[in-house]
Amino acid sequence: MTTTQVPGRAGLLRRAADLVPILRENALWSERNRRLSDESVQAMTEAGIFRMRTPARYGGYECDAATMVDVGIELGRGDGSAAFNVAAWWIMSGNVAHFPDEVQDEVFADPDVRICGTLAATGTATRKDGGIVVSGSWAFNSGAAHSRWKLLSAMLPTADGGAEPIMAVVPIGELTLVDDWDVAGLRGTGSITTIAEDVFVHEQRYLRIAALLREEYASKLNADNPVYRGPMVGPICAATVGKLVGLARAAEEAFLDRLPGRAITNTTYTSQLEAPITHLQLAETSLKTDEAEYHARRLAAMVDAKGISGEPWTMRERAYARVVVGRACQLAHEAVTTLALASGGSSNYTSVPIQRIQRDVLAINLHALNLPANNLELYGRILCGLEPNSFFV
Repeated sequence: MTTTQVPGRAGLLRRAADLVPILRENALWSERNRRLSDESVQAMTEAGIFRMRTPARYGGYECDAATMVDVGIELGRGDGSAAFNVAAWWIMSGNVAHFPDEVQDEVFADPDVRICGTLAATGTATRKDGGIVVSGSWAFNSGAAHSRWKLLSAMLPTADGGAEPIMAVVPIGELTLVDDWDVAGLRGTGSITTIAEDVFVHEQRYLRIAALLREEYASKLNADNPVYRGPMVGPICAATVGKLVGLARAAEEAFLDRLPGRAITNTTYTSQLEAPITHLQLAETSLKTDEAEYHARRLAAMVDAKGISGEPWTMRERAYARVVVGRACQLAHEAVTTLALASGGSSNYTSVPIQRIQRDVLAINLHALNLPANNLELYGRILCGLEPNSFFV
């Protein structure tokens, strides 16, 4: 696989499907070593996965939301940690595409560049001639070990004595990496903590988050590009939702792989394959996965159509983007848990994929932007005509 030519959507999907065996083979290594294997990252690089949100002028593919969903599903089938990191890298590349074009020239000099980042403004910034100085600590930097840049958020004092959040991009080499990622799910993401101590950030390398949320982007060359037009909530949610469908599919495949010849202990069923409860479980979980995929594709179609038309997003559409992720989390968790419980005690071994899939899906559900209850409440508030209770919408 090469990236010398821009592949179509079908070509990228084939490349992603070809990655599934490699990602599955390396998943246990990644989990044990608490970061993605170099082989998995290299294979995804050669497949062009990291170019999907890079602007075309740098050799990127400028992929639409529908392609992100398609590829995300395949990566989720392969390995939850790999799929999670790719979604995070896509999101950060999309965010950098809103920075001044001169900054993009630097960051996207490598079209396969990987940028880790977080939106939580847990750092502090002070003004200095030509820019700001940032200090702070940021947890959950997925894929930091394989990233060249870090997108961070910090609070910058304002003239009225208050403070506002800003987003800045810095070389990851200017930060201290803390090896503290020892968790139950998504262990292979390597989502370690990063620390900045008086790091200078040039004025072009940071943006006001309030302006970003109002779609006041700094890039001139991307301003009329349908891929980068519109509120951030749409493409961010589209980037992350596909992997949930993929993980649910992976659980079903893993369950079916172990099904032939298995009995149901302490019952008269000598073949789990022939037990009516198995039929009910598979039918229910398959439909839940289908429902999650329906919402994912509906969201992607909305993001892409809005980008092309330039039509403004309604608040309901913005909240729908959030609730789609929450609903997909909920459905994937229910489907995977049902199949995991039906897999018997032997599935508790680390060599059996379904237990890792279950832990990964739970970890994704716990993400602050994914929590099903929070996203359902947000959507319900909008349906009731109330103001949103979240800044990210």
